[in-house]
Amino acid sequence: MELEGRGTGGVAGGPAAGPGRSPGESALLEGWLQRGVGRGASGGEAGACRPPVRQDPDSGPDYEALPAGATVTTHMVAGAVAGILEHCVMYPIDCVKTRMQSLQPDPAARYRNVLEALWRIIRTEGLWRPMRGLNVTATGAGPAHALYFACYEKLKKTLSDVIHPGGNSHIANGAAGCVATLLHDAAMNPAEVVKQRMQMYNSPYHRVTDCVRAVWQNEGAGAFYRSYTTQLTMNVPFQAIHFMTYEFLQEHFNPQRRYNPSSHVLSGACAGAVAAAATTPLDVCKTLLNTQESLALNSNITGHITGMASAFRTVYQVGGVTAYFRGVQARVIYQIPSTAIAWSVYEFFKYLITKRQEEWRAGK
Repeated sequence: MELEGRGTGGVAGGPAAGPGRSPGESALLEGWLQRGVGRGASGGEAGACRPPVRQDPDSGPDYEALPAGATVTTHMVAGAVAGILEHCVMYPIDCVKTRMQSLQPDPAARYRNVLEALWRIIRTEGLWRPMRGLNVTATGAGPAHALYFACYEKLKKTLSDVIHPGGNSHIANGAAGCVATLLHDAAMNPAEVVKQRMQMYNSPYHRVTDCVRAVWQNEGAGAFYRSYTTQLTMNVPFQAIHFMTYEFLQEHFNPQRRYNPSSHVLSGACAGAVAAAATTPLDVCKTLLNTQESLALNSNITGHITGMASAFRTVYQVGGVTAYFRGVQARVIYQIPSTAIAWSVYEFFKYLITKRQEEWRAGK
């Protein structure tokens, strides 16, 4: 559509100006002029042919637009803080989960539910007993989650650009989560071994250094990675389900992808619950490999339980099919707030750090 009869000071004619203009064109032009679109700030013609674009002065910055310029360091710092807080806050429940996954627990360590277990542990073993091993967990969680989130963010963007340019790809999310798990578990597995041995009922270890020394001297360095393959077998599908569910829920709860704490908490909690319930059998086998539970060893001819196949066989011999779901309640209860905390803290620090970096660059 061509606007005719303009002067240098603006649109000279009314809606009917210009020969050959249809009634529809005239009506459209009249609407634009009434809203002031055809006039610039000084009465010029800037924007005369452009439809109005509504700007919401109260809306915040597009959150997903910020991380595009975020550095790897930003993702690592945000991930490390999220991982440490997640594990520290949920550590007592993690202790209960480890005990409830015991295949043949001591009569004094048989629990009906999570709250009863936590109360009995505190009452019979001391207030700080559920926190034993927290220091080694926090030490491992920092670098593990830093690698985890940085790798995930980088691969998610790279794969999404290839698979679904300009959009979100669930395949890319799942694949990025799987690869990120390889780095996370490599850093976290030794800490998991020490942590779970210190969490068991009647554990002979009161200090992290005592446990590390005993495992190294009696079982060798390989014991710290005995459950690594099983951990990966569990965590790869767990993280694939986790990330795909999280990103799927974000599309529904937060389609504009702005910084929205409630959507991050809800999506993270739901994603964690679904992934945790689906992978409980693998978590039971991982716990058995890490703890080498003495009563379960009696049913194993070779003395040490090594490898996922051996762990699966031992679990079935000791407790049947139901044994694969020991501690599922504690695992889901642990995972719901755990992933909610991790995602909300991570998204908050990623948003905060990136925003501060943008403000600093703008002020230079």
